[in-house]
Amino acid sequence: MATGWTGFALAMTVFTVSHFLPRLADLRGRMIASLGRKIYFSAYGLLSLVLFGWVIVAAAQAPYVELWPPLDWARWAPMLAMPVAFVLAIWGMGVDTSYTLGGKRTADPIQGDLGRAALSRHPLLLALLLWSLSHLLANGDLAHAIVFGGSLFLASAAVLLFDAKATTALGPGAVAYFAHTALFSLRPVGDPNWRRQHLRGLCVRTAIGLLLWIGALHLHEQVIGVSPLPF
Repeated sequence: MATGWTGFALAMTVFTVSHFLPRLADLRGRMIASLGRKIYFSAYGLLSLVLFGWVIVAAAQAPYVELWPPLDWARWAPMLAMPVAFVLAIWGMGVDTSYTLGGKRTADPIQGDLGRAALSRHPLLLALLLWSLSHLLANGDLAHAIVFGGSLFLASAAVLLFDAKATTALGPGAVAYFAHTALFSLRPVGDPNWRRQHLRGLCVRTAIGLLLWIGALHLHEQVIGVSPLPF
């Protein structure tokens, strides 16, 4: 397999093409009709994770071009951010709004129970933002800056685009939607009705997120080749 800048460029190209190719000639629509939404998006999500893993490994194998020197304090950024990012990612799976990444397609953001969307209407995108920013701070070389900086830009743009889509689609109802959701807020936890309906599930998801973080922490060096520990 190609390494160096060639390998990095190849990985980035394949990963990028994989996101645009399904949109050509309505390929995604035809595959959803053939396989079903659940199978298609599960397979596509798995493929995206594999390809993105390739991008990360290829970035580590690219020539080191320093943009800023390694900073001791910056090595702590992923350690502090990633537990929160894993928890947010698990919160975001099937969150009760269709206007975000990983949201429930059938959710009614005006009449329905907003559930975890009251805590954050973009938990998966916030997880990606935390992952991107913390790793960008800890890696000051060109290849990693391209990967993490690009991910940071795309996640930020997606938040704005999804909110703009909600504003357009919901019309007058958008005011109530944004009033009852947040980019991130723990205020709903103080509502007894919300706690009664959602707190147990939220605690389970939080525990799963933390367990996955612990697993990723232990596997990081074997998979990525670099210890995530800041000491």
